[in-house]
Amino acid sequence: MSRADDSRAQGWRTLAALNARIEDRIERALQDAHGLSVNEFCALHHLADPAGRHIRMQELAGKLVLSQSATTRLVARLEKRGLITRVLSEEDRRGVCAAATEAGRRLYGEAIPTHNKALDEALREAAELPELAPLVDALEKLNVMI
Repeated sequence: MSRADDSRAQGWRTLAALNARIEDRIERALQDAHGLSVNEFCALHHLADPAGRHIRMQELAGKLVLSQSATTRLVARLEKRGLITRVLSEEDRRGVCAAATEAGRRLYGEAIPTHNKALDEALREAAELPELAPLVDALEKLNVMI
């Protein structure tokens, strides 16, 4: 392996480590406070549009970076809890779409501060680790530019 390949692989492992730390912190906080997984929170994020926008299942799978079957299981869990609903597509009546219910929008709104606090805490802790601090710094600089 070349030095450049090794460096790139190490960079990827560092990014994966930071992601795992953040996701673990957010998962625990969302589960404890709201009974939501990170993926369930993310699904509600995409579906909780106040205008009640419906999203096709395959589009939701793409946004969540999940397989079609994993998305179907996720949607089924949220639907069972009354947080989302599935409807036929208004465009072609064959495709299935999902949308958040009022209860889903409410729970999502309640969970946002929990998510953000856990994210802030995870980034603050990661910034104290020498191997992760440069990546956290780069993310903060990127956030300023967005």
